Amino acid sequence: MTEKIKNLLASRPTFPSRAVITGGMPYGNKGLHFGHVGAVFIPADTMARFLRDRIGRENVVFVSGTDCYGSPIAEDFRKKSEAGEISGPIEGFAQKNHEFQKEILKKYQVDINLFGASSLGRAAEIHREMSDWFIQTLYNNGHIVKLTTSQFYDPDREIFLNGRQVTGRCPVAGCSSEKGYADECDLGHQYLPSELINPKSTLTGNTPEMRGVSNWYVDMERFTGLLRQWVEEFKARPGIRPFAVRSIEEFLEPPAIYLKREYLEADEYTSLSLPEHQLEDGGGNKQSVKLVFETLAARESACETLSGAGINYRTGKTLVPFRLTGNIEWGVPAPELEGLGGLTVWVWPESLWAPISFTQTYLESIGKGPGAWKDWWCATDARIYQFMGQDNIYFYGPAQCALFMGMQGPAPSACPKGGQLALTDLIVNNHVLFLNKKASSSGKIKPPMAHELLDHYTPEQMRAHFLGLGLGIRSVSFQPKPYNPDALENDADPVMKEGNLLTNVLNRVARSCFYTAQQYCGGKLPAVEPLEGALDMASEAVLIYEELMSKCEFHKVMSHLDEYIRGINKYWSKYMKEADAEDDTGKRMQVLADCFHMLKAATVLIHPIAPEGAEMLAEYMSLGDGIFSWERVFCSISDFIEDRETHSLKFLEPRVDFFKKHESQLDVGL
Repeated sequence: MTEKIKNLLASRPTFPSRAVITGGMPYGNKGLHFGHVGAVFIPADTMARFLRDRIGRENVVFVSGTDCYGSPIAEDFRKKSEAGEISGPIEGFAQKNHEFQKEILKKYQVDINLFGASSLGRAAEIHREMSDWFIQTLYNNGHIVKLTTSQFYDPDREIFLNGRQVTGRCPVAGCSSEKGYADECDLGHQYLPSELINPKSTLTGNTPEMRGVSNWYVDMERFTGLLRQWVEEFKARPGIRPFAVRSIEEFLEPPAIYLKREYLEADEYTSLSLPEHQLEDGGGNKQSVKLVFETLAARESACETLSGAGINYRTGKTLVPFRLTGNIEWGVPAPELEGLGGLTVWVWPESLWAPISFTQTYLESIGKGPGAWKDWWCATDARIYQFMGQDNIYFYGPAQCALFMGMQGPAPSACPKGGQLALTDLIVNNHVLFLNKKASSSGKIKPPMAHELLDHYTPEQMRAHFLGLGLGIRSVSFQPKPYNPDALENDADPVMKEGNLLTNVLNRVARSCFYTAQQYCGGKLPAVEPLEGALDMASEAVLIYEELMSKCEFHKVMSHLDEYIRGINKYWSKYMKEADAEDDTGKRMQVLADCFHMLKAATVLIHPIAPEGAEMLAEYMSLGDGIFSWERVFCSISDFIEDRETHSLKFLEPRVDFFKKHESQLDVGL
């Protein structure tokens, strides 16, 4: 055993006794775009598969589902119905899209315990109960307030507008969003409806009026101190992306207003009486200044004063009241509180506890009783990994933490005890750009939907490529050659780079081992044990892989596997060439034993990434699913078989691939 392996063994990461994996929920108004699959579901499924191998399949629950409610689906349903594109109720619209999403995930080999739907079947019933429990408990604990705020109203249609029926510009300073809606932009910034710049009704194109409406809100400001404690602990967890921490910390800044420096000496500004504030430099913009206020109420008062004086300004990120209820008809019914009834739960808060609803739905389906979800979401020896895109950091970060803390009682803590909702690990990925631009359905070149990519690539090629992009570090361009008008005929396809490791190198190693065993060993394993060098090479690969997976550093996992698998290939080429040149049967058997051991380790490591090919390898080695258990990950193949004399490898026909290319990539006539 090398010194490096000793050090790796001494510092192995720890894993929970049980784990919940969640994937950000796609809206129920369409299928899945490539970002859903590539940035959320493939990484989530990879982690779920790894943990099933690492801590036991029965100790991992992987859930997600269709986000059926809310204004996006309601507005899309309205438009399609009016255009005659669909007929029937909105429930049927959600059902159809939900089934389509499930089908796509299955094609990408996403092995999810439950992909539910917040408005359909038993999951919907449990979700309604869970929603009622959350809101009633938060109310009883004193963490929600009834606020009357201004909501957009279209006088021409004589209706209040839902969130997606109003568009404008995001008021948050520095925001690059192309679309601002009623109280959030498409980059996830939260603001009050009255702050939206240049609002327009999507129904009439006119500027809507503002009318008062009462709803229930989480008073986020009172959680500021607790959230600052949480983020200090959160940033030290393995797998947490630094850019996600920075984004969360921006929301914990005190309330602020940005305005042009020139206003400081203008008469319309100097004559104003603003609430007490601190004047600071405007950050990166030398032309602006920053007005920092003690409270959100003080900032809102200043906003009203500035607006009344005709002074343009932008607001900074901060914690604003988080809306729990709304007036949209299509939603989970909210409990009546203080005589305020007839409301529905706003889609974002209910989608935060939907994974708990789905966990209980799954556990019930396997015979577990009511409240079984608490053994997974409230246990100190369990861990929850939540995979999402960067636009949703606010909701799964500050908003969800405040909700979960608020469920503890009137005096919550940033360090929940056993029996209380755990504060989850957020595994955030950056945007997957399309041809160097943010994917947009309105662009000249339409980005492909997830199912369309499978017309050109296999699921395992796509899984390997998306994992190798490094989305945990930065936004990366997705450049599939079949969709790139600038690609030349002889250009390599960037999407196939990681997949080639499987279809070319690993296939070659595996075939070499099997064909040699069939030629010289009668289709059996060689009757010798692997050398220490081969054992060390495999053990080191396993330990490094384990460390990288514990941090969800999937791009490094792919790079590490590339080095290891190519290393096996080089080992084979060098030593088998020597054995053949000398016609040394003993040496040939030793190389074969060494490479079969290293191939066994590669099979285990590749399993979460390319499960179909890995399971085919296990089948042909006649080792069964037990090969994937990490309890025996360092064992040699002989430890998996009862009798070497009777154990036979499955016969491998000529030109059989364990990791297949897409039919469109095969040479014609071959």
